[in-house]
Amino acid sequence: MQSTNWVVERVCAIDVAKASGRVCTRTPDPRRPGRRASTVWDAPATTAAITDLGEQLVAAGIEKITVESTSDYWRIWFYLLESAGLTVQLVNARDVKNVPGRPKTDKLDAVWLAKLTEKGLLRPSSVPPQPIR
Repeated sequence: MQSTNWVVERVCAIDVAKASGRVCTRTPDPRRPGRRASTVWDAPATTAAITDLGEQLVAAGIEKITVESTSDYWRIWFYLLESAGLTVQLVNARDVKNVPGRPKTDKLDAVWLAKLTEKGLLRPSSVPPQPIR
């Protein structure tokens, strides 16, 4: 039996900006057993686009989503994906990005967030439950 080096098999991470988010999913690669496949794309920060993204992630069997906090831009992503029935965690950008020697691009940040998510290495920020919001 092959051991895995991930805790969560199907994950998504979103590096949030004002008008869009860089989305990365990491799932088992069907063509290469025991390997992971990353898919990265941009999604607009609109209600319709994020709602569609939620449906797509549910259909893909995504188990956990990490949204990186940037100002208040994370709220629409967190709330709409959560309302789609997905498990969403918010993380502070300061806790994730300060890795010396790692190049900085939005795509690499999204992949890095997804890899940390699948390994259970992120400390989520506190988000009040829906009734309190």
